Amino acid sequence: MKGFYAAVAASAISGVFAAPSPVEVRQAASACATPVTLTGNPFAQRSIFANPYYASEVRSAVAQMTDTALAAKAAKVADIGTFQWIDNRAKISIIEDTLKQVPCDKLAAFVIYDLPGRDCAAKASNGELAVGDLPIYKAEYIDPIVALFKKYPNTAIALVIEPDSLPNLVTNIDQVSCQNSATGYREGVAYALKSLALPNIVMYIDAGHGGWLGWNDNLKPGAKELATVYKNAGSPKQVRGISTNVAGWNAFDLSPGEFSKETDAQWNKAQNEKLYVELFSPELTANGMPGQAIVDTGRNGVQGLRKAWGHWCNINGAGFGKRPTATTGSSLVDAFVWVKPGGESDGTSDTSATRYDSFCGKEESFKPSPEAGAWHQAYFEMLVKNANPPL
Repeated sequence: MKGFYAAVAASAISGVFAAPSPVEVRQAASACATPVTLTGNPFAQRSIFANPYYASEVRSAVAQMTDTALAAKAAKVADIGTFQWIDNRAKISIIEDTLKQVPCDKLAAFVIYDLPGRDCAAKASNGELAVGDLPIYKAEYIDPIVALFKKYPNTAIALVIEPDSLPNLVTNIDQVSCQNSATGYREGVAYALKSLALPNIVMYIDAGHGGWLGWNDNLKPGAKELATVYKNAGSPKQVRGISTNVAGWNAFDLSPGEFSKETDAQWNKAQNEKLYVELFSPELTANGMPGQAIVDTGRNGVQGLRKAWGHWCNINGAGFGKRPTATTGSSLVDAFVWVKPGGESDGTSDTSATRYDSFCGKEESFKPSPEAGAWHQAYFEMLVKNANPPL
């Protein structure tokens, strides 16, 4: 993508956990009676569970609204299945509270996101682990998560693995920070894939988006990078393919694409995420890796807002996009999903902040905005107001 920066997908669970409702309690009672083995498209028979932490954030946001019509629309978001981000070791403790509530017809959905030197090409969502902390990542992050998942073999689980990591090694390897992170990324992702390959789990390795690895010169190197790590993990059969557009803004099938009239468009045929998957998937399979995909449509309801593909931070005017569904119109796309919890900030617009990233100060970025992961009330209300299709 232009500037080769990822859509930063950092997120924190800032809402207070709410006690399960009577409906949630009844759902939990209907959990699968026998161990789950996931094969094929996991979203075909199960929809994503609306995790209680994001639901709690949404309900708190609704309580602050004075516009009753907007509040009624916003309240519906709490019932939409959204991925839950485990972006530091402290968050591991919230996994079990979610798993206890997941009924048999739902998928618990999590994002594995805590690599050493995380987001080497951006500042807004740098993580807790430093370059060289791979042993900590393995022993104190991945291993405890695996232990928890093993306690719930009767629960179906979908995972997005380390957004932005491997794509950064394709396009940002000229940066010293990414060079220093490369070994940890490759070994860390391989360890995660190998360790998390349980029968009731399906995994998607993050592959950026069409404005990033979709460039002609990035397709083959990108596929090779992901496939190499996949094979280094032992080619686990629980890896289904890739996730795209995580925390991103690209349309799924807009034609002509948002940046199709740019002078450099001739070097990128992936003008929407559907085209990107269609171009990238064959490259993956040629390299010995499965090529199915899930596409994040959580915030791409409005197009034409950015000046460049590489502008990723709290884009002003955005709206919630297509609801999660396995009906995608593409045999290569398993589902539209909401990976980024809409309403949690991408990064702060405070230029004096340690984690300030210049991309959060772009003309298209919503201001003021809080630190990455913090709840952003005004932004959430905008996403509801601009939702397409409407809530």
